[in-house]
Amino acid sequence: MPYFDAASAAPLHPVAREALLASLDEGWADPARLYREGRRARLLLDAAREAAAEAVGCRPDELVFTPSGTHAVHSGVSGVLAARRRAGRRLVHSAVEHSSVLHAAEVHEAAGGTRAEVAVNGAGRVAAGDVAAALTGDTALVAVQSANHEVGTEQPVEEVAGLCQEAGVPLLVDAAQSLPWGQVPGAWSVLAASAHKWGGPPGVGLLVVRKGTRFAPQGPADERESGRSAGFENLPAIVAAAASLRALRGPETSAEASRLRALVDRIRARVPELVPDVEVVGDPVHRLPHLVTFSCLYVDGETLLGELDRAGFSVSSGSSCTSSTLIPSHVLRAMGVLSEGNVRVSLPYGTAEAEVERFLEVLPGLVRSVRERLGVPARPVEAAPAGAAGPEAAPAAGPGDLVVDALGKRCPIPVIELAKVIGRVPVGGTVTVLSDDEAARQDIPAWCTMREQEYVGERAAERGAAYVVRRRV
Repeated sequence: MPYFDAASAAPLHPVAREALLASLDEGWADPARLYREGRRARLLLDAAREAAAEAVGCRPDELVFTPSGTHAVHSGVSGVLAARRRAGRRLVHSAVEHSSVLHAAEVHEAAGGTRAEVAVNGAGRVAAGDVAAALTGDTALVAVQSANHEVGTEQPVEEVAGLCQEAGVPLLVDAAQSLPWGQVPGAWSVLAASAHKWGGPPGVGLLVVRKGTRFAPQGPADERESGRSAGFENLPAIVAAAASLRALRGPETSAEASRLRALVDRIRARVPELVPDVEVVGDPVHRLPHLVTFSCLYVDGETLLGELDRAGFSVSSGSSCTSSTLIPSHVLRAMGVLSEGNVRVSLPYGTAEAEVERFLEVLPGLVRSVRERLGVPARPVEAAPAGAAGPEAAPAAGPGDLVVDALGKRCPIPVIELAKVIGRVPVGGTVTVLSDDEAARQDIPAWCTMREQEYVGERAAERGAAYVVRRRV
């Protein structure tokens, strides 16, 4: 069964498996003890730290192991902010940071700090100049990821790091998605990553704090990992994580990245050709080699992922339709792109070309099937026969206007109902969609862009909101 969700968790690397099994026999003792078993464990821990540091591009004494990448991010953010309280209490981060950064920012704000969010373009990429413009005299920390988890867009970290260095502000980089493919360039100050993203075992994170960066670990003091990560180290998992990361620094990684990039290029090109009304999102150039995300109009994302699973493909989604909260992905929202029917494909090492071809073969039929079940006509923006208003549409007071009541209906139904009736108003007329689904705020403007209609705007309604669209074509 093709597993296409390496961005969530990569399959265990063969080197990691071997190292894990070996260290279960050799690395079970307390590395803080001076007897033979403890010394052996300490040698393994030191060797793992040196291997990981070499792969990251830092000094061994700058790197500590944490219980997860999320833990590393939280510790990194809180430690720098606490150490730089006299400099200021302002945290600057991009709008597409991982939720671990956003959650840490919320805690900081609740404790009396401030934060500023830097917008991204439609491809999910932040401008280094915009980050620099957000730096003020009281800025204590900047957080910019090296590459986005959902759409794969790479950020200009090296340029941002240079600007932060000039301003005397440390830069924290979430490198979880990019570290498997190489070191993060630039004069960054703090870096966090997670082993299960590069084929190591889950439950191991990296936190790197470069020398000269003020850092004050929060929480009760602990003597392990330089006081920056409390608790007994999971030594077998750490050894396996370091071994697999080091293995990825071999020459074959570059060749595999090029091969996977070619497969992703094929998906990016072929999906819009094979499936109508699809938007491929993310930067087409500045991106990770193995990841592609696209969104399908008029599709329930949860249903589509279920159909792909039954067809033998494991993929993920940023669609609100796959979340119990019904809130669209903050990344897709920040980019202003369609969220419904969202599919993220992230290819692990060794993905066969035949598996990608089969994915491209089955996807069109599955999307068509989901759309048919939702009642999407073959050409939903065509003008309907005169008088065919349908039960979902009620005429508004003004001539040439129409109101669609989609209250109580979840994505993608409000957009489908809009598409069904847009042809019933003359060019220049409007359709107002009433919806209490948060995804409509994102997906209706995105639909207008894709279908060359004009999004007039949003106004308050008795329930939910009223979204106004003017017919242009």
